[in-house]
Amino acid sequence: MSKVLHRNLAAPPPKAVRAEGLRIFTEDGGNFIDAAGGAAVSCLGHSHPAILAAMHEAIDRLQYLHTGSFTHDAMEELADALLEDAPGDLSHAFFVSSGSEAVESALKLARQYFLEIGQPKRYRFVARRQSYHGNTLGALAVGGNAMRQAPYKPLLMDAASHIAPCYAYRDQRDDETLEAYGLRVANELETELVRLGPDTVAAFIAEPVVGATLGSAPPAPGYFRRIREICDQYGVLFIADEIMCGGGRCGAMFAISDEGVAPDIITVAKGLGGGYQPIGAMLSAGHIADALKLGSGGFQHGHTYLSHPIACAAALAVQKTLRSDNLLAAVSRQGQRLMAGLEAKLGQHPNVGDIRGRGLLQGIELVTNLDTKAPFDPALKLNQRVKAEAMARGVVVYPMPGTIDGVHGDHIMLAPPFIATDAEIDEIIEAVAAAIPAAIPSN
Repeated sequence: MSKVLHRNLAAPPPKAVRAEGLRIFTEDGGNFIDAAGGAAVSCLGHSHPAILAAMHEAIDRLQYLHTGSFTHDAMEELADALLEDAPGDLSHAFFVSSGSEAVESALKLARQYFLEIGQPKRYRFVARRQSYHGNTLGALAVGGNAMRQAPYKPLLMDAASHIAPCYAYRDQRDDETLEAYGLRVANELETELVRLGPDTVAAFIAEPVVGATLGSAPPAPGYFRRIREICDQYGVLFIADEIMCGGGRCGAMFAISDEGVAPDIITVAKGLGGGYQPIGAMLSAGHIADALKLGSGGFQHGHTYLSHPIACAAALAVQKTLRSDNLLAAVSRQGQRLMAGLEAKLGQHPNVGDIRGRGLLQGIELVTNLDTKAPFDPALKLNQRVKAEAMARGVVVYPMPGTIDGVHGDHIMLAPPFIATDAEIDEIIEAVAAAIPAAIPSN
């Protein structure tokens, strides 16, 4: 019996023994296409030779350094590579070991920034319901994933509040355009700032394309332009959480770039290192870094494994490969193929309420009725049933419950590696198109 505290102690997962490209092979002879990219992590698939070579070279050179004493080439070059494509005046990078750590870092940086510039009353954060920003206590508190927050509510800080998500499928009114809907929900931020006292709020944090919690929900046109205006008006920082949607996953290196605005802080992880090493990053605007430099002199925050040499080397190799192989164009092309195939196979299915997303981050929301959009009974665990049916067909998908409010609603998400071939995209489409009807109980 396994001594591991598995996510599901009643049914431990199959044992993987090797992986190559999009495929994961298990001890019992299973062969699966990783259509979820793990958790939207494996942007280059598995066993990519360029990344493995970079890691081997890094291991032979430097195994560990503490950033309190040293810097190193991989860290410096990775910062240069990320900031080269970053929007606005983002000028400094801070490398951690996960997305949750990146968000914790962003929250602390925002707070310290206002201390440095003489605005100590600013300590609050505003986020959105049905969002997710990580599983450490600070990140969990600012996130809007009610299901994941519930067991830990007594431990979470009360400095976070939440406004509506940009969730057009359920919340857009029949009498308003998509743009008008986006403006309406964006204006909730101003209402919330006024309620709290705008001089007490440090930052607003949001995923440009909402990941697993809301099932790849893109923003309405103009939504983030209005958000940026409100933040500027009230002196509030804007943190773009790109841990899942960034790194090229949505077809641009930074998903927020497609919205025509620049945040003050960006968090990235997942695709940053492609799963080859645990790594995340926080990118800071120049005016924030300058305030620290001219004030206390440094960021009052850190972890033991900041800027780990092997992790930075792996992530740098991932970034170089994305560019040299023109993979952002591949994401856009294969994302269109995936969306078109899902629409063709499932667009008229009586239980497929919405197919949404951007690039290779796509979600399918399931309903009992297309007109009422009523969700399935949560006890059915439909999202898990779809996952099981897809795995039976050799494809791994990302299932999630609680789409609507943390309890009700089911969706699955697809986030295949950027190297997926036409044939592999088509195989994913066929498997999902068969898995969904197979998972839904007959009346």
